[in-house]
Amino acid sequence: MALLADRTDDVRTVSEVSSASLVRHTLIQTQRLLLRWVRNPITLLEALIIPCLLLIMLETVVGGQIRKFTGESALYGSVPMVTITGAVSGAISCGVLLGREREAGLLARFWVLPVHRASGLASRILAEGCRIFAGTLAIILVGYLLGFRFHQGLLATLLFLSIPVLFGLAFATVVTSVAVFTAKAALVEGITILTSLMMFFSTGFVPLAAYPQWIQPVVRNQPMSVAVDAMKALALEGPLARPLTLTLLWSVGAIVFFAIPATIGYRRASRR
Repeated sequence: MALLADRTDDVRTVSEVSSASLVRHTLIQTQRLLLRWVRNPITLLEALIIPCLLLIMLETVVGGQIRKFTGESALYGSVPMVTITGAVSGAISCGVLLGREREAGLLARFWVLPVHRASGLASRILAEGCRIFAGTLAIILVGYLLGFRFHQGLLATLLFLSIPVLFGLAFATVVTSVAVFTAKAALVEGITILTSLMMFFSTGFVPLAAYPQWIQPVVRNQPMSVAVDAMKALALEGPLARPLTLTLLWSVGAIVFFAIPATIGYRRASRR
């Protein structure tokens, strides 16, 4: 009888670290995160409602002036900018929730359960991607109602949709690396100051020529601007190689640089 119990424990141990368990546990935890975010009004507000209202406000207030200034619709700059803003705003809100789960000991409870250890971070990556993609589709739908259109074909459209996901995951990695080391919401939410500056000093807010000449190099090369320029080229027209390359460098660089601190911090927070 004892031998049978030992064999059962061995099988259970192997199954917990198998690839099949990783997939199953990741999907279960992803569903948990998505349901929690959907039921959290702050997350919905920052990731979906505010970006859509921001897009409508920008088109109403400055859309006409930008159209007169450039000769083209302001939506081809504001829609990409708002999708990026929605991605990073939602990441901040999710980072706050992660810090609260850490402080409440929920991460530690998952650590001692028969759950694949890698499924915690994997589920957050997958859930973030789903959230960003859904938010991007919602913003594009609002933009479509306002007059936004894709003019470069299906492949360019798919690449357009992938940029906010990549940018948002990179930013979420940064937020996660902060949230797992501190449960103070003020520290994570303080990142919104940086994202607000990035939004107001980007080529999606107003054209580059509208900024003072001394700050134009900063505006032109900052992460949000290059992502907006790449998305604008994919939707309408314009140079693509440079902004797309810089977007990949900024995003992949952030993921590589902050992935290790995020992983170490998540493991440490789970073992408290």
